[in-house]
Amino acid sequence: MRFFSFCIIRFRVLLLAFGCLVLGSGAAQAQEFKKTDAEAIREIYDRALVKGAAYENLRRLCKEAPARLSGSANAEKAVHLTAQMLREAGADTVWLQPVMVPAWERGETEAILKIPGNQRPLEAVALGGSVGTNGQWLEAEVIELPGIEALKLIPADKVAGKIVFLNEPMEPRNVNTFASYGACGGNRVFGADEAGKKGAVAVLVRSLTLSHDNHPHTGVMIYRSELKIPGLAISTVESARLSELLAASGSVRVGLRLGCRDLGMKPSYNVIGELRGRQFPNEIVVAGGHLDSWDTGEGAHDDGAGCIHSIEALRILAQMPVRPKRSFRCVLFMNEENGGMGAEAYAEYADKEQAKGIRHVAAIESDRGGFTPRGFSYDAQGMGGTAAKQFLDRFSEALTPYQLQLITTEGSGADVGKLQSTGAALFGFLPDSQRYFDVHHAETDRFENVHKRELELGAAAVTSLSYLLCQYGINGSVPAKK
Repeated sequence: MRFFSFCIIRFRVLLLAFGCLVLGSGAAQAQEFKKTDAEAIREIYDRALVKGAAYENLRRLCKEAPARLSGSANAEKAVHLTAQMLREAGADTVWLQPVMVPAWERGETEAILKIPGNQRPLEAVALGGSVGTNGQWLEAEVIELPGIEALKLIPADKVAGKIVFLNEPMEPRNVNTFASYGACGGNRVFGADEAGKKGAVAVLVRSLTLSHDNHPHTGVMIYRSELKIPGLAISTVESARLSELLAASGSVRVGLRLGCRDLGMKPSYNVIGELRGRQFPNEIVVAGGHLDSWDTGEGAHDDGAGCIHSIEALRILAQMPVRPKRSFRCVLFMNEENGGMGAEAYAEYADKEQAKGIRHVAAIESDRGGFTPRGFSYDAQGMGGTAAKQFLDRFSEALTPYQLQLITTEGSGADVGKLQSTGAALFGFLPDSQRYFDVHHAETDRFENVHKRELELGAAAVTSLSYLLCQYGINGSVPAKK
């Protein structure tokens, strides 16, 4: 009997101890829920900078699936590789969203500069979407113009039968290099179309970079008329030389042979990973970048870095002591560079979800490279514009210690911008822009040109804004500034 009583006492003691353990665990969990935003952001940065996976994941993407032009074999490799990264990061669900994308093949680009008594190769690269020359050499005299506006004004008989050279440099006085890029981007995008309408046989475009180097930068071009002529970019060094030769001799010819081919539409995918919210699972916060890249380099800064920022955001949020209140999605868009089909497909999907009560409250795009973070931009248009500004203003005290004080109205990005119809607040990640156009769309956009710490700081910045949006929503209870 005493033995039985002793056993009962021991059982009660063990039960009490177990109860204390459970209560203690609950108390600890409750304490985690009260963690301040400043402490949470500090933890995010610690995880990104000390135990981050961003740099290794970017290496895998660039080396295993470089040159990820939509519709290519490497783009397909990237789809499956990043889906695996999202599973490794701890996503609750990973899925591939089908999308049809345009496929274009560069082939070989050959260009020869010819002056009386001399000729040499010309550093050039075909612009994305250009027609080829069907295996034939095309040769003509070159005429130099200061940009597409001058091309629009010049009489057609001045350019007919010639190769038009659009030699407009990016404006060096702008601190924001994206403003300079936007100001002369029309040369590349519509130069061949405008010249073709006036009877030109090809277009050479000065590369869109502030760097004086011998690396030509490609990028998308668009034909709006039925008459299509080849479009090429030449390096800034070659642009200066060609301009000097034209000024000195007045007679320069260029020979071209391009192997470009339009392969029609091919099936591909957006890659999506979701971390389900603990309290408001039907409210979605997105962070994303575009998975495709031009085929001249490895797509490290454009936009491997943005994809890795977003994958890392999911990984860190999955490891936080308390799961986010709202669902977080990493969306890797296909075909931003030459069509935007992935963004359109995801926007249609989001609209259908909205009809089912699943609401996109915010989206962040990272598509400006893996450089040192400066802040965030927001899309002032649409229903979410005012809310986006108020959100950034109210949380500026939490973000400023991490040098994220730059807030602009430059919009969000080409991909998440398509979500405007959902009413979501749309943001863009802003890193320092001074070196971006050194590598943009060029062979130099390689993993080796990404700084490990800068990439990790970018991942921490994107994760921090994602955390705050998941915690508070865009129209929820946001703490006012003191």
